[in-house]
Amino acid sequence: MAPSIPTEQWAQVIDKTGGPVQYRKIAVQQPGPDEVLVNIKFSGVCHTDLHAVNGDWPLDTKLPLVGGHEGAGVVVAKGDLAKGVEIGDHVGVKWLNGSCLACDFCQQSDEPLCPHALLSGYTVDGTFQEYCIAKAAHVAHIPKEIPLDEIAPVLCAGITVYKGLKESGAKPGQTVAIVGAGGGLGALAQQYAKAMGLRCIAIDTGDAKRKLCLEQLGSESFIDFATSKNVVKDVQAATADGLGPHAVILVAVNEKPFQQAAEYVRPRGTVICIGLPAGAYLKAPVFESVIKMITIKGSYVGNRKDSAEAIEFYRRGVIKSPFQVVGLSQLQMVYDKMQAGEIAGRYVLDTSK
Repeated sequence: MAPSIPTEQWAQVIDKTGGPVQYRKIAVQQPGPDEVLVNIKFSGVCHTDLHAVNGDWPLDTKLPLVGGHEGAGVVVAKGDLAKGVEIGDHVGVKWLNGSCLACDFCQQSDEPLCPHALLSGYTVDGTFQEYCIAKAAHVAHIPKEIPLDEIAPVLCAGITVYKGLKESGAKPGQTVAIVGAGGGLGALAQQYAKAMGLRCIAIDTGDAKRKLCLEQLGSESFIDFATSKNVVKDVQAATADGLGPHAVILVAVNEKPFQQAAEYVRPRGTVICIGLPAGAYLKAPVFESVIKMITIKGSYVGNRKDSAEAIEFYRRGVIKSPFQVVGLSQLQMVYDKMQAGEIAGRYVLDTSK
């Protein structure tokens, strides 16, 4: 029997760039032919969501907008052409809400680069609501034994850093530096790196994040960028041979770490840029970059296969997402803490509160 679906729901909505977010009732939408309607139970809060509110990326948002793109829930309705998913399935609604599936990028498993991509919580309404629309081909399939609150942060943060580690080419036994290690993405990046056989140097600031990284997340070293007298030398000294890490995963939200990474990565190392500080630019010393033969590359969200692999790591129990659950009504509090840089791990919103 199909579940009863209300006509109205609670949601967090922004009506204009800059906010504020408003917790109010809106209509529940009906899925199109190739779409599903997901009863969102939990949604992680990503720094991207704050960028959507502030409008400080060179990317237009729809208005009014329901943000969010780490939604875990249950399929309650589907269109006639929605294949591969059934009512009652547990699924995730990710940043990539949908793509054309026909362009060159979609055909070569680079669907996040599709020029017609639909982005949850940015160009289409996202997961800060009780019921969310998504393209059936792009929802992530979640095994029912996985708690939905636990898996929510993996649907963006986990998938994104897992993809970045794959793009880095780092091999088991080699060292990666995770910049922004104590945040939501960084916390997961350390665990995925460890599960992939990599050694980690965590870079962040504060005693709480130091303790989190060293005692819970498995990093071998912690560099506090705020107290270090020379971050470049300290990161290099944290590697066994003093030459620096084989790869750097940048999930920081400020520009300066992006400039430093090219200096401390080892010869033939790779710098992976994932974080998106507003208005920032990449700069690297040309002489050192050339004679060290380093690679600097961007890594976007994962494709559908990357998503399935990242979730499978979690199902196997080798990834744990440090998170706190609060009600959907408390989103503004989460944004305030995020703006102040006070969040260790991830906040997850319970849509029933």
